[in-house]
Amino acid sequence: MNEIKNHGKKWLYWFLLGVAIIVVYKALDNFGDVMGVVTKFFEIITPFLVGIFISYLLYMPCKKIEESYAKSKLKWIAKRSRSLGILTVYLIILLLVVILINFILPVVFESVVDLINNIQNYYEIAIDNYNQLSSDHILKSGMVEDAIQNVQNLDIKQYFQLEKILAYVVSAIDAVTGVFDVVVAVIVSVYILAERVEILNAIRKLAEAVFKEKMYKNLGKYFNNSNEIFFKFIASQFLDAVIVGIMVTIAMSIMGVKFAPLLGFLIGLFNMIPYIGAIIAVAIATLITLITGGLSQAIWMLIVVIILQQIDANIINPRIIGQSLKISPLLVMFAITVGGAYFGILGMFLAVPAIAVVRILVEDYIDYKLMIKKHK
Repeated sequence: MNEIKNHGKKWLYWFLLGVAIIVVYKALDNFGDVMGVVTKFFEIITPFLVGIFISYLLYMPCKKIEESYAKSKLKWIAKRSRSLGILTVYLIILLLVVILINFILPVVFESVVDLINNIQNYYEIAIDNYNQLSSDHILKSGMVEDAIQNVQNLDIKQYFQLEKILAYVVSAIDAVTGVFDVVVAVIVSVYILAERVEILNAIRKLAEAVFKEKMYKNLGKYFNNSNEIFFKFIASQFLDAVIVGIMVTIAMSIMGVKFAPLLGFLIGLFNMIPYIGAIIAVAIATLITLITGGLSQAIWMLIVVIILQQIDANIINPRIIGQSLKISPLLVMFAITVGGAYFGILGMFLAVPAIAVVRILVEDYIDYKLMIKKHK
């Protein structure tokens, strides 16, 4: 009887192995069709994935606001704390979007239009100023001369036509975020936030059933640590970027720097990428100010922005973040470089919390191996 069972198991094993080989072979033989099906599937579930991501970002704010409502002395508020928490978070987001669309974007957009319309004039002025420099000036090097000669006859404005840029932006928005997808993503995020406790309990129960106790506890620990790092980084960097953007915009406006709202917005946005982001944004702002306002204004603007950056780095940012992520600047720059190379701007932004989590995993693994060695 046992021999029959063993023979049956072997037959089933070889049968399943053969089926798996055939499936893999057919998949590779029709790789294009398979990838088309996979791509179509991900296009269909994109709104759900976006909804999950939105709910993840809003999880902590909803939790904090819900806890505040739950402590209310009014029973009807405490009883509906979760619904009120979700409603409050989305009302805050709606208010921020209205402020962005009505007050911030029009000013930035106006600066962009002005810059695009006058880019050729600014370029020609910069070339004339360069030609007026003495022959022994530091900028009169062979490399600079060759670079200017290569672009001397280019019509710069043709690369910055507003109609083309708007067409690209509109096409990108239409391709990525249709109205239906946005509505579905928001609805999915609301349902997930409303049932987040039940969902988390189900995930914990599944993990406890699948993994051993030690593995289950470690997964829970790393999941909590990763969430804490991610939310701390996102919230602190966003708030810090807003503060820096406002300070720089005000300072540039007082100095009479042209396109101050645009440059302040740019520096604030890029400030969300540690170290490298601020350097890139300040370099672009300095170049634009040099072309539009001359060398003297560019130097003063650079000095003021560097001072504001130092105030932010040493006073504002540490107070916002509290306990820092404790990552070496060299490691941060490495993570940003790799993340940017593979995933663009989003990769540069998310590289820091990702490398912070990796650092925790590596340090725990090293400590575990050292502990085993000591007890041998």
